Amino acid sequence: MDREYAEPLDIATLARTALMSPGHFQRSFREAYGETPYGYLMTRRIERAKTLLRRGDLTVTEVCLAVGCTSLGSFSSRFTELVGETPSAYRARSHAASEHVPPCVARRLTRPRRR
Repeated sequence: MDREYAEPLDIATLARTALMSPGHFQRSFREAYGETPYGYLMTRRIERAKTLLRRGDLTVTEVCLAVGCTSLGSFSSRFTELVGETPSAYRARSHAASEHVPPCVARRLTRPRRR
């Protein structure tokens, strides 16, 4: 899911790959990661969206579609829930202070968290 975050989530396929039933896969996933597969995928999408919005060369709609979301409203709602501000506000503010932070550190520090 980390690599294919822009693809649609197919629980049945993931469960087959893990040799589990879909229900057992979802329960096991939640136990291991602390959230549902869909919640985990949306967190990865928002994480990538933050990176694209910091660049500033794409619109919020373009970022929404680039990370695999099909509804701008749902994307904006989830972004606001996890980040604490709208995608437009996040894109508009300065990110100059984090320009020289190594990407591996930036990912850890800017990872979206459920509130």
